[in-house]
Amino acid sequence: MNNTHFSQYIPPKLWSYVTGTFTEAAGQVAGTTCIHRAAANETSVVTIPVMVPSNSVALQGVKLASIEVDYEVLTAEPTSITWTLSKVVRGAEGAVAVVSAVTKTDAVAAAAAKTVDQHKQVITLSTPAFIDNDEYYLLQASIVAGAGGNTMDFLG
Repeated sequence: MNNTHFSQYIPPKLWSYVTGTFTEAAGQVAGTTCIHRAAANETSVVTIPVMVPSNSVALQGVKLASIEVDYEVLTAEPTSITWTLSKVVRGAEGAVAVVSAVTKTDAVAAAAAKTVDQHKQVITLSTPAFIDNDEYYLLQASIVAGAGGNTMDFLG
């Protein structure tokens, strides 16, 4: 796919949430939806499957260059939010998948990414990659809520 302006919206209802109370809710803006994380002193992990077209022919799948995540920290700053991008190569019949870390940069620095505000985190791959049909990418946010917890909305 040779289109340098292609993008794909992945709704938060397709994401995976571990540890915490996550509920579907109306967004802060009328006509929008989100997944809301309730306040609690815990570490939550949000996993976003990067769902883009792939291809078995070299250089024919989507070339993944960056991922944008919209979220809001509503009350109280978390202790930290850490973003991790992984490439998962599917195993052949009888073999396990192989997971490897992907080198990337975060547009919003760690200190700013946790402030009470609306955020657009852009994760940029250091080496953009064409997506093969035997692999997929997962973006994870590890959110350490800290004492008193905090609330967040995930938009897309």
